[in-house]
Amino acid sequence: MANIVVVGTQWGDEGKGRVIDSLARTSDAVVRFQGGSNAGHTVVVNGEKFVFHLIPSGALYPGKKCIIGNGVVVDPQDLLLEIEALRSKQIELKDLYLSSNAHVVMPYHKRIEQIEEERRGEQRIGTTRRGIGPAYADKAARRGVRVADLLEKGVLAEKLRINLSFWKNFYGLDYSAEDLLHQYLEYGRKLKRYVTDTSLLVNRLMQEGKNMLFEGAQGTLLDVDHGTYPFVTSSNVVAGGACTGVGIGPTKIG
Repeated sequence: MANIVVVGTQWGDEGKGRVIDSLARTSDAVVRFQGGSNAGHTVVVNGEKFVFHLIPSGALYPGKKCIIGNGVVVDPQDLLLEIEALRSKQIELKDLYLSSNAHVVMPYHKRIEQIEEERRGEQRIGTTRRGIGPAYADKAARRGVRVADLLEKGVLAEKLRINLSFWKNFYGLDYSAEDLLHQYLEYGRKLKRYVTDTSLLVNRLMQEGKNMLFEGAQGTLLDVDHGTYPFVTSSNVVAGGACTGVGIGPTKIG
């Protein structure tokens, strides 16, 4: 049994995708533990290029469990587009699992990030403007929308009311709560088959002695605590992030 975490030691783009692709072939499960659609792992199989933003790279190999952990912030639209893109190439994701506790990137998160980058001027962070930072900010502020909320109309409606009111006061954003509710309930309906308690799943697989590969995004120097702050991403990129981003103890790594 091997539980391996792949971490970049610089600012990302170190070639993690190639390493992960190689290790995924002998792994039973590949697990994303942080980041969101701002990640981009490129894998070439039989001359065909695949770029993964949210779905773990193990999706290309039959029988591999692909798990998106609670530490990831998920843009449902991006995830569904990625699923459809793989299906168009006859790749069915029968073993894709999405944490019910993962937080959701909303349209207002992307707009907030755009506004903040513009306000910083020459001191801008250089974000991908995919709403990753504001989504993590809402998570830390305990008002974020989680994947599980997309399956509960009443819960989602209340969270949208709170968030839209809050962000309207700060940024003057004017989104229709009714439109977002309808849109994200539909995303929830489409993703429901994948949603589960991934912490229980990962720990069970470990108890069964499965080979686990934990796939991070970005690199150590972009870690929110250990990187070149403030020019960093909004999550913990280092190996310890796999523990909190999936729900496993530190002694399980290695």
